[in-house]
Amino acid sequence: MHINQHWLSEATRIPSPNFDDRANPGDISLLVIHCISLPPGEFGNTCIDQLFCNQLNSDEHPYFKEIFQLTVSSHLVIKRTGDIVQYVPFDKRAWHAGQSCYEGRERCNDFSIGIELEGTEIVPYADVQYVQLAAVVNALLDAYPSLSTERITGHSDIAPARKTDPGESFDWQKFYCLLGK
Repeated sequence: MHINQHWLSEATRIPSPNFDDRANPGDISLLVIHCISLPPGEFGNTCIDQLFCNQLNSDEHPYFKEIFQLTVSSHLVIKRTGDIVQYVPFDKRAWHAGQSCYEGRERCNDFSIGIELEGTEIVPYADVQYVQLAAVVNALLDAYPSLSTERITGHSDIAPARKTDPGESFDWQKFYCLLGK
């Protein structure tokens, strides 16, 4: 995998309007791993794309009435099939972390890249998702010199009072083994 002009060449592009400029475009120094499924616990549909593009129909599922007005995004989603979708170029600030803090520094969206895995905190992730995540992260490590394997964290670690993802179902050891760094 490689990155060209802040887009992952192997990803399908579905541009989200939910991003803005980073205060310091050169400060990309954290990777945040998330999980998402819409409706909760359901996989293999276009609901995540719709949410990140402000097109989620509140009438399609009762849960959507709670979230359809959110303006959120992530840089990437890795689906359970291994397919990758990119919504925001890496040099821009995606709106994935919310109120957050990493090593005393708040507003993690300012300096992080957000990667969503299609899944839940309690359902094991697919092997192909780990393979793709490791490949993506290696490409990001090559492209952005401020990133390192020591600066990869879960959403639960930067927003522990609010978030639990990627959850107990994420195998950090497996991920780091595949990362090979």
